[in-house]
Amino acid sequence: MKLVLTGGGTGGHVYPALAIAETFSHEKDFTPLSVLFIGTKDRMEAQIVPKAGVEIEFVRAAPLERKATPAFFAMLLTNLVGFVDSFEIVRKLRPDVLIATGGYVTLPVVAAARTARMLGLLATKIVVLEPNAVAGLTNRVLGPLVDEVWYALPPGRKLGAREAVVGTPVRASMRRPMTAAQGRAALKLDPLKTTIVVMGGSLGAQSLNETIADLVEKGFPEKWQILVLAGERDQQETWRRLGWRDRVKVLAYIDDPRPAYAAADIVVSRAGASTLGELAATGTPALLVPYPHATADHQTANARAYAASGAARLIPDAELDAGRLRLELTAALGAERATAMRAAAERAARADARSAIVARVKTWSLPNSSNP
Repeated sequence: MKLVLTGGGTGGHVYPALAIAETFSHEKDFTPLSVLFIGTKDRMEAQIVPKAGVEIEFVRAAPLERKATPAFFAMLLTNLVGFVDSFEIVRKLRPDVLIATGGYVTLPVVAAARTARMLGLLATKIVVLEPNAVAGLTNRVLGPLVDEVWYALPPGRKLGAREAVVGTPVRASMRRPMTAAQGRAALKLDPLKTTIVVMGGSLGAQSLNETIADLVEKGFPEKWQILVLAGERDQQETWRRLGWRDRVKVLAYIDDPRPAYAAADIVVSRAGASTLGELAATGTPALLVPYPHATADHQTANARAYAASGAARLIPDAELDAGRLRLELTAALGAERATAMRAAAERAARADARSAIVARVKTWSLPNSSNP
């Protein structure tokens, strides 16, 4: 099978694509497998994808503009150049499957593949994976151009004939069995303490870091310990306030967060698509504080959809302070609610997006794979 993946800009777009590549590499029906990622040079995929061992090529792309301003015409020109570059890439490679996972780079890539298929130059199956509860503008534009649209979260309406809910694919390491004791040992945490993990992504989440610092400075229960993954941007300030305190550990970021999920009795985090996928895969309860400036407030929609499962509670960023966080943590860690949230999280963990995606692709007739 020849697979092209495209997406970019955020971990919610890049990591699901890499999880798909990893999953397909273990499927004998897809051998021999070649994988190419198409992204942009100036976004996070330029560093993350090569580090994962996946080949990447770059095209030009720009976010969609809606008003006829100079920026609109510059956007058109950039995406036209990206379309031409993408057309040449897919014409030469002739992929069997193209999966777009979100971000504005997917527009010229998918449009080029669709055009090449219309011209009879390839027979590529084209799919959009929407990782968020609210579809982004680019994915809404691409919907009519693709063969299927896959959703990570139910869209809140009846699905169309070309639509399916598959969940968020995550790295295999997220599903690696690991006990709380093993996770805490890996992170050098007390094995007997109730463990709260605060994580805001690779850069960090300033309001989460400041609020947990306020909470710690005002005092917290002796039975708690707190791990703060502060992010590269906020690590120094968070360390200054918390790094010397008992029962608190501050790290910038860890490439493999599986031990942190395993160690946690509860996670406090944003509500990005990748984070929710990892919480579900690891069966970890959470307090979700959606990033308030996300496009179309999609993190709030994500959090609401996920919280409906019972595995999480939502705290609006505007309502977040040390007092509210302490109340929410105390309630969530109480015996009755903790048991209910853990059970709901473990139910979520039983759904495996990777298996759902593989099953759908295996129903297709692909000339360059060993599928029947």
